Amino acid sequence: MGTSLPWIVLKFGGTSVSSEPNWRHICEIVRQRRSTGARILIVHSALSGVTDRLEKLLEAALRGEHLQLLAALRQRHAELATSLGIAPQAERALEPWFNELAQLIDSIALIREVTEKSRARVMAMGELLATEIGACYLRSQGLEVAWLDARSVLRAEQREAASIKASYLSATCDFAPNAEAGAAVAAVGDVVITQGFIASDDTGDTVLLGRGGSDTSGAYFAALLAAQQLEIWTDVPGMFSANPRSMPTARQLLELTYDEAQEIATAGAKVLHPRCLLPVRQYGIPLFVYATQVPQLRGTRITAVPGSDAAQVKAICVKKGITLVSLESPGMWHQVGFLADVFQIFKKHGLSVDLVSTSETNVTVSLDPQANALDSAVLAQLQADLKPLCRADLIGPCASVSVVGRNIRSILHQLGGALELFAEQRIHLVSQAANDLNLTFVVDENQGDRLVEGLHELLIRPVRDDAVIGPTWERLFGSGRQVSETNVEPWWQLRRSALLELMQARDCAYVYDVATVLQRCTNLRSMKSLSRVSYAMKANSSPELLRVIHSSGLKIECVSIGEIDRAFEAIPALQAEEVLFTPNFAPREEYAAALARGVHVTLDNLHPLEHWPELFKGRSVFVRIDPGSGRGHHQHVRTGGIHSKFGVAQEDAARFAAAAQSAGATVVGLHAHAGSGVHDLDNWTRTARLLLALRETFPQVRVIDVGGGIGVPDRQGGSAFDMAGLDAALLALDFSTAGVELWMEPGRYVVAEAGVLLAKVTQTKTKGAAGYVGVATGMNSLIRPALYGAHHDIVNLSRLGETDDGIFDVVGPICETGDVLGHDRALPTTTVEGDILLIATTGAYGASMASHYNLRSPAEELLLR
Repeated sequence: MGTSLPWIVLKFGGTSVSSEPNWRHICEIVRQRRSTGARILIVHSALSGVTDRLEKLLEAALRGEHLQLLAALRQRHAELATSLGIAPQAERALEPWFNELAQLIDSIALIREVTEKSRARVMAMGELLATEIGACYLRSQGLEVAWLDARSVLRAEQREAASIKASYLSATCDFAPNAEAGAAVAAVGDVVITQGFIASDDTGDTVLLGRGGSDTSGAYFAALLAAQQLEIWTDVPGMFSANPRSMPTARQLLELTYDEAQEIATAGAKVLHPRCLLPVRQYGIPLFVYATQVPQLRGTRITAVPGSDAAQVKAICVKKGITLVSLESPGMWHQVGFLADVFQIFKKHGLSVDLVSTSETNVTVSLDPQANALDSAVLAQLQADLKPLCRADLIGPCASVSVVGRNIRSILHQLGGALELFAEQRIHLVSQAANDLNLTFVVDENQGDRLVEGLHELLIRPVRDDAVIGPTWERLFGSGRQVSETNVEPWWQLRRSALLELMQARDCAYVYDVATVLQRCTNLRSMKSLSRVSYAMKANSSPELLRVIHSSGLKIECVSIGEIDRAFEAIPALQAEEVLFTPNFAPREEYAAALARGVHVTLDNLHPLEHWPELFKGRSVFVRIDPGSGRGHHQHVRTGGIHSKFGVAQEDAARFAAAAQSAGATVVGLHAHAGSGVHDLDNWTRTARLLLALRETFPQVRVIDVGGGIGVPDRQGGSAFDMAGLDAALLALDFSTAGVELWMEPGRYVVAEAGVLLAKVTQTKTKGAAGYVGVATGMNSLIRPALYGAHHDIVNLSRLGETDDGIFDVVGPICETGDVLGHDRALPTTTVEGDILLIATTGAYGASMASHYNLRSPAEELLLR
């Protein structure tokens, strides 16, 4: 054996070692690395799911119900061995370990107690069993592989403050390069397989390195052996800018520094365990992250040298289950030692503080569930012990949303647009890292995923491929498109042939699916909390669609006299009582015309009552109240607050009531609308409570109208709005006992997903690394991307099913730089002139906002029945 040869440490996770195809890949990886002349140490996790099974086995042993689970564990390993063709030799190798496991479990069942020591020994069995199978398989493939018990090399450190539980179940090891340890491994062979997750203490007892500890084991071994490199083989090809499983547009990160990888891992990414970075960073060992199932793909390389010195956002991460502790005391200002006393109490309870935010009278800290056992008893005792120093309030569950990158402070000005996403959130804490690698916001837990999606779309997805930020998950593995709200393929995919046929004689067209519109109307009409639903026709005023929507039972909401005229023209059977008119800064003539028509009229300003009182004498009217703050996906769709032109300020409600009385008008309805694209159910319940409270000022009110703005997923696979949850929340307010009806008028929800914009490809072009696909229409038909930065999924309908292996900007023919329908979209490189592109979710605020700019006609509108 060549003792001077360098070591390469290969760590394989549970998913990697649980199937025959992956083991074939592992065998080839070992052969290839061995061919470079290096010695190989394989660090091996338990089979996927086995660690959880061992936890359940311990619970069952306490009840004396463990025999069936123990048999199932045997079967799990036997099935893998059989699939690998090594059943006889594996059975011989596994039998001693299963005998030891059975004895341990029988002993626990007898005394009905699980000590930390016995728990560690049982939990270690997953790795010990799995590595025996791995060694047998590699030998069967002609590799000379030696099996090594990791506990003979990795020794736990003595930690003064560590509890017995932490010492056994979350140990740390000394990892300084050690000639003795290196010699012990080298003496076994040049290709060695050993276990992750386990080590031993000074007394020889088995200890564990905590969940995710196999990554740390690999790093410990790499440092001890002064390895040439450490490779972490998992089920994703490297680290990504977000979780690629839930966001196919997540970008592969090709080059990271140790510090950047540490920040991403600590902020919530699960590809690497945060503790594995310290050993390799301390000794400058390159770390690579690869995918076992696709070993040919480039992964992520992590070293001390940045892939680029440019200030850059590299990842958006979320971590859930966060608990905040808010410490309030006027006496802390300039009080020497206050924080020292407080943190001593946290230390006493074994709690590790993550984020800290301070002011003169408040300190707020976060407790990370990955680092702390946050059970209610521990937190209650913490509060009690803090009481002599301050008032301690618990806030949670929360999520931390982190913008991670390099030199964040120098690009804060570029984050302005993205920070608008937080306008409708409760932000409990903000922290900017001292190392300038992250900016973290702690918000309510249920908002975490949406914020990550929005921030990623604005800050990372538009970035061109470079030395650091690589392809999206969907480019690597296909479109990654997921099912829609109804858990089926989107309607346009099912009706592809009909859509393509419609485009044979057209260059562009809006097409609306009637079945989808009717389904959305049914969803709204089935809400038991609502007495009336009106369709906000400004979203789409197609006469044919208006007839479909009205026939489904929805009323009509209009914002101009032109819309009123359109509604009555399109729907001959429409009754005046079915129309709600909600104008804004309209001229006197429009109010007069609407009142003459007999429709419901809404006022959102004192001016009409104070200057044209004769119009409203003897009339019943609605008043639109400013809810005080706006909500929605962009500042242009938020319709509350002093900087929004809509609504009567709450403090002017009494003045409005007096003006109405003076004019002889009766206020019978209260209305409020905070914005569009809202997913938080609290938006409508809060609005309802606000309006109900104003009935004291307007005692004759019989209608509470909570507006619209129901959010629509902007991309396939996005979270569908919780209609049932909204219905239940509104029902809980019990409007019937209050003697009022509850109204709502969504627009976009009804028609957005029912509409697509189809456009023929006119030209393609490349400029350096940039690719462009030009289509026959642009911002003259669909202005939302230019106006709001709105995202719409784009596919090549002509080549649906082909690999989206290219990245292009999809642009129109309008003479404006902003005429871009989609930046950096994955499309087939085979896209050519004449292909039909489909821009999805364009049924709302598409055709209704179209123009003849550049004297180009916008897309015509067609219904598909």
